[in-house]
Amino acid sequence: MYDLIVIGAGPAGLGAAEVAGADGRVAVVDMNVRPGGQYWRHSAADASRGRGRIGRRQRMLSGVDYYPRHRVWNIERGDRFRVHTLSGQRDPESVVLEGRAVLLATGAYDRTLPFPGGDLPGVMTAGGVQSLWKGDGVIPRGRIVLAGTGPFLLPVATGIAGGGGDVVGVWEANRLGRDAVVLAGNLAKAGEAVGYAARMARRRVPYRTGATVVAAHGRDRLESVTVAQVTANWRVVPGTRRRIGCDVLAVGYGFMPQLELAESLGCRLVPGVDGWPVVAVSATQRTSVPGVYAAGESTGVGGAVLAEYEGRLAGHAVVGSRPSARLLAARGNAQRFADRLARAFPVRDGWRGWATDDTVVCRCEEVDHAAITRAVAAGGVDPRTAKLLSRAGMGWCQGRVCGYALTCLTNDDRSALPVSRSIGQPVGLGILAGEGEKGD
Repeated sequence: MYDLIVIGAGPAGLGAAEVAGADGRVAVVDMNVRPGGQYWRHSAADASRGRGRIGRRQRMLSGVDYYPRHRVWNIERGDRFRVHTLSGQRDPESVVLEGRAVLLATGAYDRTLPFPGGDLPGVMTAGGVQSLWKGDGVIPRGRIVLAGTGPFLLPVATGIAGGGGDVVGVWEANRLGRDAVVLAGNLAKAGEAVGYAARMARRRVPYRTGATVVAAHGRDRLESVTVAQVTANWRVVPGTRRRIGCDVLAVGYGFMPQLELAESLGCRLVPGVDGWPVVAVSATQRTSVPGVYAAGESTGVGGAVLAEYEGRLAGHAVVGSRPSARLLAARGNAQRFADRLARAFPVRDGWRGWATDDTVVCRCEEVDHAAITRAVAAGGVDPRTAKLLSRAGMGWCQGRVCGYALTCLTNDDRSALPVSRSIGQPVGLGILAGEGEKGD
């Protein structure tokens, strides 16, 4: 029996594990091979060296039971929590962990927008590209274009260019007006931004604002993209479209928090800074469900620094220790910065005008924009009904990729985005029947 089961080994999960593991029995469950999450992702070679920051992250797991390559598909509530996981890929077995408390540190996934040609081979998310070069040292070959919004595009561009990739340029859809002075209020972040700008200038990577990719072109794979200037609401400015040849397009429009487990447990959700749901938590990261804590991106996308602070606060709450005033102040400062940053780089409504009838909205089920329009006309005025009428969101990803767009294209009721389901991962009937279940 664990005092705390941490789901997710990113900054939030590792922060909680380090604090709670000093005074209690803690388990950390993660679906990846190595700890660190997306932001602290590192290669096997780096892990074997174990130096510097990577060594510190490994030490954060000291004294806890670590379960890599374990995917959580269900959590049962009762006098204790039973966390059902799948271990292995080809023939997974079910491993059940029991604990008095659970911390949801499940992170986030890339927010995607549909546009013509967005389903062509060669079109990727910025997060996917970052995972390749951070975790495996793989840099996409050929000419690479980055487009979308938010500061996340900068480390991806400089990382690829620094690894020898041919970055054609970065197109930021928002204009950097007075909201962008948010960086000036945080010296560390301002210095980080200056560093990215210097590296891009050194490698002659252009950075354009108020413009983005509105279409991709190619026969069997990506061959070029159309970039255009956009208004403050992201509508295409007439006469500004132009073609640029490229082999890879990395798009990034921010992130969506992973809420499936939180919602299945009945945790209360509230609108985040951008209006989309996040897990409601107290000052000590407690959710509305006794024994369930949440930290990191599930409570609002705010980056690795804020996530680690929140994880540490949750760890203190679980073991009953008192956090330092310095930690509380740092967490407050990081939260305010994250909120201002989110307001500076919003996703505007004008992207809906980029789509044509044959633009694919749901890749898994190959549902195009015209099918969504027909579903809405037939009464699909909410994501769930539109899903039943068009099959959008019924595929392998269960709406994680198309859910944002589907919600916006129906009635834009952002509270309707999460869909409650007790099974969080694809699972075989034998495991559902309890065959081969192991307990730890």
